[in-house]
Amino acid sequence: MSEIMDALAQIEKEKGIDREILMETIEKAIIDAYKKDKDGEVNMKVEMDRETGAFVAFVEKEVVETVENPSMQISLEEAKMHDVNYEIGDVVRIEIQPKNFGRISAQNARNVIVQKIKEEERKSIFNHFQCKEKDIVTGVVQRYIGRSVCISLDDKTDAILTENEQIPGETFHPMDRVKLYIIEVKASNKGPKILVSRTHPDLVKRLFEKEVTEVADGTVEIKSISREAGSRSKIAVFSNNANVDPVGACVGLNGSRVNAIVNDLRGEKIDIINWNENPAIFIKNALSPSSVVAVTVDLDEKSARVVVPDNQLSLAIGKEGQNARLAARLTGYKIDIKSESQAEALRAEEEEDEETDELLDAEDMDIIDDAEDISDMEEAEDTDDEAEE
Repeated sequence: MSEIMDALAQIEKEKGIDREILMETIEKAIIDAYKKDKDGEVNMKVEMDRETGAFVAFVEKEVVETVENPSMQISLEEAKMHDVNYEIGDVVRIEIQPKNFGRISAQNARNVIVQKIKEEERKSIFNHFQCKEKDIVTGVVQRYIGRSVCISLDDKTDAILTENEQIPGETFHPMDRVKLYIIEVKASNKGPKILVSRTHPDLVKRLFEKEVTEVADGTVEIKSISREAGSRSKIAVFSNNANVDPVGACVGLNGSRVNAIVNDLRGEKIDIINWNENPAIFIKNALSPSSVVAVTVDLDEKSARVVVPDNQLSLAIGKEGQNARLAARLTGYKIDIKSESQAEALRAEEEEDEETDELLDAEDMDIIDDAEDISDMEEAEDTDDEAEE
């Protein structure tokens, strides 16, 4: 039986299937095969030795006075041939040999075992990758399927990188190694279906966790990320240790850490800024690399008005509004950016409106005063008329 145990050990090693599960499957397969071979109801048990692989197969029959179902019952006389101590109601175990099974039954048993191995292999792969859900893995490009890319995650598992999850403009060649973010792992009859992405914002976060020790151990926190895949990302970082510069830790010596991540993202630019609980300061930092003169925040409306130098307005807004858009996503605030001259003109306009309002208010007061004077005069005349009468 050592051959069986060696085979089970090899399957366990190569396919990651627990040996106990395989043994239970063999026991069940033998039982199912025997039942099919006898073509009837039978109460059979199989016990396989976990050390040697040897097994004992037997049927259990109840001792009765009159046998009505030979597959499940045995007469007292016949039972006493096995052991003279048997009585009515006892259960007799009768050992049988697998060699007595028919050829078809043996084939059925083999099919059950093979099917179970496949099921357990799929389950093992599913469990392995489910643990990596919301994390990154490295895959090897195999081929294009239409506009999607088939990527091998290991010897037994492939994932499909759909066009929507590819970085715009990115191209792949067979045997390219790429970092992927696992969005979700779903079970299916053909094995786990693994949804992967190159555009998800958390891909950037996971790459920093792998590359930056301080992020991995929690010293530096990534508070928020905004990303336009393939073009630019912004990440807001905060240090839980006053002696650790969060931006410097993420950038690394001579930019070594951030450059490694940029290379993984095929040249995508990354802005690393300091997070701050004060929204005005956070918004100011988020608009980097532009300078900011002033920030006015409306907490209720989750909006902010930002004033920047005249010569940095285009830098603050960014090409096609990208910098302002990413800053807004990063901070969660609607951001209205004005240059100093625009802000001054707007301020003058608002002051002029205020002066107009004050003038109108003053005119309204004059009208009210005049009305009160007229009212007083009318009351006085009424008093004089009453006196004359």
